[in-house]
Amino acid sequence: MPVQFLTPKQIAQYSRYAGIPSPKQLARYFHLDDAHLSVIDTWREDHTRLEFAIQLCTVRFLGNFLTDWAELPSEVLARLAEQLDIEDTSV
Repeated sequence: MPVQFLTPKQIAQYSRYAGIPSPKQLARYFHLDDAHLSVIDTWREDHTRLEFAIQLCTVRFLGNFLTDWAELPSEVLARLAEQLDIEDTSV
């Protein structure tokens, strides 16, 4: 994708979380409905289910997949883990 029209700051922020999503954004982009949960539940392991949910919601929010897991806001992780009933998010 050509990025010549972007400023250096925009290029640095492209495909990254630019901070913590607001409560309104969390509710809109990081909500898993029944259709999402039925697909996610096809995986057995908690870490796989959580990773899929993170990527699904990140694509909705940013328009791209997450490439650097260290940049994932803890609020996003907590919101998705809660919906998936996953207590241990250290995996």
